[in-house]
Amino acid sequence: MEKPRCVVVILTFNSASIIRETVAQAKKVSPHVYVVDSHSSDGTPTILEELGCTVVQRPFSNYSDQRNWAISQIERDYDWQLHLDADEVLDDRAVAEIGALLSGKPGFDAYLIRRCDYFMGKRLRFSGVNPWHLRLFRSGVGRCEARLYDQHFISTAKAGRLRGLMHDKNSAKLTDWIASHNRWSDAEAKEKLGPRSASDGVLQPKLMGDARERTRFIKEIYYKLPTGLRSLGYFVYRYVFRLGFLDGKTGFYFAFFQALWFRMLVDAKMYEKRLQQPQN
Repeated sequence: MEKPRCVVVILTFNSASIIRETVAQAKKVSPHVYVVDSHSSDGTPTILEELGCTVVQRPFSNYSDQRNWAISQIERDYDWQLHLDADEVLDDRAVAEIGALLSGKPGFDAYLIRRCDYFMGKRLRFSGVNPWHLRLFRSGVGRCEARLYDQHFISTAKAGRLRGLMHDKNSAKLTDWIASHNRWSDAEAKEKLGPRSASDGVLQPKLMGDARERTRFIKEIYYKLPTGLRSLGYFVYRYVFRLGFLDGKTGFYFAFFQALWFRMLVDAKMYEKRLQQPQN
């Protein structure tokens, strides 16, 4: 029997407020939607089953572990995989483009999709972060890198680019954004203070690489700058040089919280952990 062409894989946890919109667009790409839920308590699994998704329950350890477990469950049964978060909604252009690729002979075995960020319920047209993500790939050529934070999918194949967008509609409320980024600051601090990951398991920083690799190269430089000064410099970069001011008040608040709250919080937690280490 011929394999189905594509499966859409989604991770969920208490995603009832957005999951219908995400799945509706995903279903336009493929009728096969495989969801790994982490024991949601807000009715998310019931909604998913009503929408005709395959739902499995698995406790959440970290993003990489959950993603790679999902890949291991489905890669033998489908030719292609499209990976989305619960709040990432494909636009119609991306849906049409992916449909055209999968109905023909794709020129690449992996594709990067541009992500459009939202903050406090408003789309950020200029000041979003990490816009390119590898999310569509042929089974067997992709996996999620082994990191605690800022994880990307990596592939053995050269990646093409899609012109459509996925709208990252998280953080409808500032309170939710702060709560999630407080957790992520723990992971980032632990990541930066821990041993470096093996080079074959993570996306490598490259000045002349793709958009993701260049961003990681710049981030390596960022962490060599003095604490405090680097957060302030990042705010100027986001708000001025990346034209965040054109997003109005929302752009200012995003640059402030991203640089002078989140990034400063990571630095403070790294400092605290160093203080707690036994002195030789």
